[in-house]
Amino acid sequence: MIYLVGDLQGCCDPLERLLQTLDFSPSRDHVHFLGDLVNRGPDSLGVLRRLRDLGGSATCLLGNHDLHLLAVAHGVRKPHRSDTLDAILQAPDRDDWLNWLRHQRLAVHAHGWLMVHAGVLPQWDATQTVALAGEVEAMLRSPELGEFLTQMYGNVPERWDDGLTGVARWRCVVNSLTRLRFCSADGLMEFASKEGVGGAPEGFMPWFEVPGRRTAGTPVAFGHWSTLGLINRDELMALDTGCVWGGQLTAVRVDGPVRELIQIDCPQSQKPGKA
Repeated sequence: MIYLVGDLQGCCDPLERLLQTLDFSPSRDHVHFLGDLVNRGPDSLGVLRRLRDLGGSATCLLGNHDLHLLAVAHGVRKPHRSDTLDAILQAPDRDDWLNWLRHQRLAVHAHGWLMVHAGVLPQWDATQTVALAGEVEAMLRSPELGEFLTQMYGNVPERWDDGLTGVARWRCVVNSLTRLRFCSADGLMEFASKEGVGGAPEGFMPWFEVPGRRTAGTPVAFGHWSTLGLINRDELMALDTGCVWGGQLTAVRVDGPVRELIQIDCPQSQKPGKA
């Protein structure tokens, strides 16, 4: 059985209850976690332990909070007041956890679904998305990780160009895959707005509503956007249903004759705010 699961954000108890509800068997099942594995919830280290214990039966994508952990650990970013990363950062085996994290994926195309944490720019098809993600994955796993993290943050370039090279190219990829919500018809990214569809700034729209986007016709699943809520369409799934905010942890089985939705109620760990 193949499951896709929305943002965990350090909520280990809901994860355990979800796996129990699924009667999850590593020898039979595979689960894809769509990023933001850690932060803001009460037990980010517990989540990493559980995910690593799943071994090859789990595929984990990296979200903006996971990259934030790497940046904080390398002294590139200061911890935010709402961060809950100390248990990882102070663990005696922290380097093992950080090394495990930086070997996870940014995009996967499997079981008929293109999976990312946040979004896909309209200029990219599924093949290009996975290839560009692979470039950044290689950088995250390289000895140049620390240097890359110092240059990873920023809102420029604001749109994709095939001629982009080096850090500017990789930053654009990171921003699309881990931060994107709204963009313009020609792919100009907007990062200030974090509301639902109705909160689109003038001239912008949800990335998945851009006319003619090259992933149209390719089923895409993503998380990141808790204010959007659940979307469960034939070729589009948004699965961040606000677990850390007291919402639900959502899983969808995608390999059966009928798509199956499973949701676990979650205690509120943070007051609703920026996701």
